Amino acid sequence: MFKKILIANRGEIACRIIYSARKMGIATVAVYSEPDSSALHVELADEAYCIGPAAATLSYLNQQEILRVAKAAGAEAIHPGYGFLSENPEFALACKAAGLIFVGPSPDVITSMGIKSRARDIMEQAGIPVIPGCYIDEVPDSELEGKGEGLGYPLLIKADRGGGGKGIRLVNATEEMNEAIAAARREAAGAFGDASLLMEKQIVNARHVEVQIFRDIHGNAVHLFERDCSLQRRHQKILEESPAPGISERIRQKLHRTAVAAAETLGYVGAGTVEFLVEPDGEFYFLEINTRLQVEHPVTEMITGQDLVAWQLLVAAGEPLPLGQEELECKGHAIEVRVYAEDPVRNFLPSTGTIHYLRQPMTADGVRVDSGVRQGDMVTPFYDPMLAKLIVWGEDRHEAILRLLAALAEYHFAGITVNIGFLRRLAVDPAFSAATHTTRYVDEHLDELTRPEPITDETLAIVALYRVLENQRMLYQQVGSGGDPYSPWNSGKGFRVNESDRIEMQLLSQGEMVTVHMYPVGDGYRLEMAGVVMTVTVVELHGAKLRCRLQGKNVAATLVTHDEQITVFCAGNTFHLLLPDLGRVGSDGGGGNSLRAPIPGKVTELFVEAGDTVRQGDQLLVLEAMKMEYAIRAPADGTVISILYRQGDSVQEKDRLVEFQPLEEKNDAAA
Repeated sequence: MFKKILIANRGEIACRIIYSARKMGIATVAVYSEPDSSALHVELADEAYCIGPAAATLSYLNQQEILRVAKAAGAEAIHPGYGFLSENPEFALACKAAGLIFVGPSPDVITSMGIKSRARDIMEQAGIPVIPGCYIDEVPDSELEGKGEGLGYPLLIKADRGGGGKGIRLVNATEEMNEAIAAARREAAGAFGDASLLMEKQIVNARHVEVQIFRDIHGNAVHLFERDCSLQRRHQKILEESPAPGISERIRQKLHRTAVAAAETLGYVGAGTVEFLVEPDGEFYFLEINTRLQVEHPVTEMITGQDLVAWQLLVAAGEPLPLGQEELECKGHAIEVRVYAEDPVRNFLPSTGTIHYLRQPMTADGVRVDSGVRQGDMVTPFYDPMLAKLIVWGEDRHEAILRLLAALAEYHFAGITVNIGFLRRLAVDPAFSAATHTTRYVDEHLDELTRPEPITDETLAIVALYRVLENQRMLYQQVGSGGDPYSPWNSGKGFRVNESDRIEMQLLSQGEMVTVHMYPVGDGYRLEMAGVVMTVTVVELHGAKLRCRLQGKNVAATLVTHDEQITVFCAGNTFHLLLPDLGRVGSDGGGGNSLRAPIPGKVTELFVEAGDTVRQGDQLLVLEAMKMEYAIRAPADGTVISILYRQGDSVQEKDRLVEFQPLEEKNDAAA
């Protein structure tokens, strides 16, 4: 077994690998970029070395620097995790040339399976059904529309070397073809260094089911059962579970056999995942093989009791598989959700900033958290926005769902926006509960799944009470430092001369200013706001945790003040309220309308120039952030007044990108 390994990754997967290596007595070497110098994986590893600046191409994708550090540190093997270099055959080959073990399959297998067109050919020759499609680069441009019509819409345009949902575009009609191909090419070239594309028929109403496989150098091959990954948004997985619900035992066994056969066909070594699309009638098609550890591998660990990272290290060291097929058993049901720094209400824009407050669920009774962040960490715009994974286990699916809901209610982030509320809505959705959802379900029901939760009067009352109590706490501290303890002005209860004591404050709730009047009554307050009257009694304020009795009901909430706002966690919901007495963004000024950057990123494409006339919906420019593209489109018919950035420039959130004059305003000015 290895004595020391280098982990060529970051975030939660780097931490996950460290935990397993530590249990096996293996020393670990971490690498990090300059912004990640204080990251959790750096702290956990036995050694850590900086390999470059923020850009992934200069750090986590810098093969030569990673190999140099591995050799200098005395590592015997490199574990690539997932993403970055995990499916890069050139890196696997370079490891071998440097005398290092690459924890993964051979470069030839990675190459074959990393190119979707080649993988399709190999699987088709092995008798495994593949999705009808063609290779776009082999079809003349003049024939593409006809080829699409022949396959039948809807179609998927896919990066030939793609993965992780990137480089994929949906085409519902012929007129969408050219823009979809252009966008997929750009994203594929940026993410994978190859702009080759495939066109495939989209299998409608399908389930996405994958099988975990392992094979060693001695020819032993097993499956570790299947996972259902059908809850996706734009082909990126959100929730995974095992066993897969809603498929027959006959189809389940057939998927297992087909996956192991694929591994045998390839002479596969290590961990892999064979992915399929399964139709309602049970027919299935090969999708791809991921030649690495999957993000969702903990689901399999929870139902089998096995450590898949340990299995990887054992196989990479030349040892046989720890267990045979007959020794593996699937027990209970497991579910994983991915916690992202993103805002579902704002079309899932990635969120950056400091994690001012973090509380994770208690990791016991079938609850597990794989995380790469801590309170106080900075979430930057340079890498994938996934922060953690929440995994639960139950005796059956119903118990697992209940455990998931309870754990999500305990998971609190403040300072950045996360997708936990969205995950809760998915977990209680009737289609998910009944296991009738397909790969298209989230995209088809996105509006209802991302609708913002209304801030109730009760929530406003809790915030008002918290602010009053916080103010009183500060006043008491001042009194302790020399203030007059008997002065009514230091009571914090709104003392007024010749009037009833009253506190007045304003809260900015979902764009509306709310004035709250609070009158001290006994050990609580009477609150009046917008015609609503409520009474609240204080029970306890301990740090950020408030307990009170509101209209006779016991309420527990956690409130965190940060960045000109208050984040409220109450009854499983999270709310954000702005503090109106602090700075707000002013108007653009200067005439016209400014289109602003919704997120920090880089301008990768410009489609217009100053003076151009555009129609509503036309693309003006493209921003790239966290490996995804965001199109900035014309909000109306009008004229581009000026472009404030050039291609390749970096921009910050809310930076003005384009000065734009709508046609109506232009006509009004002329009149």
